[in-house]
Amino acid sequence: MVDFKTLHKIETHREVLYKFLILLSIIAAYFGYLSYEYGLMTGGIVAILTWSFFVLCTPVADAGFLLDFPIRLLFGIRMLYSEILVWSIAGAINIYALLYNQEAYDKTVLTMLFKKILLNPNPYWSVLLLSGFGTFLSIYFGDEMLDVFKHRDRVKYHQHAFKLKLIGLIGLFLLIFIAYYFLLESLQIQL
Repeated sequence: MVDFKTLHKIETHREVLYKFLILLSIIAAYFGYLSYEYGLMTGGIVAILTWSFFVLCTPVADAGFLLDFPIRLLFGIRMLYSEILVWSIAGAINIYALLYNQEAYDKTVLTMLFKKILLNPNPYWSVLLLSGFGTFLSIYFGDEMLDVFKHRDRVKYHQHAFKLKLIGLIGLFLLIFIAYYFLLESLQIQL
């Protein structure tokens, strides 16, 4: 007899793996293009700086989510912890690049904008702050939703309080997005 619960878990893990591999291949293709254009070392640095831009300057866990979600599904580590590690790595990469290889930022429009944000704390670091709030809120929300799907946690989350918490999180997330949009507009940053 087929155990559908086990079969569903295997299929879900396989889907996550396929999506992760597709995203990884897009990143590899981007790295390949940059390596062809600027050389292996500079292309690699620009690719990593581009990744760190998406980690640090967007209000959702997009670049970090490439790692967070598969790690959560495969190993059960909460996405919040892996996202803290992702932000730490992205920050360390940029500190190193700003100290030892600033010219790498001058290769693409996105990395030039990133350099401007990093080197001008007032007012551009507000982009980093809003992005941090949005990212960690979305990660917290994602962790909560994955907890809901776990059978042992369903009873806990079917209460009225969870619905109010969910509405509050969504409202806060929307406010962060609106503030982020107006902040970019007021700083005349166009992507």
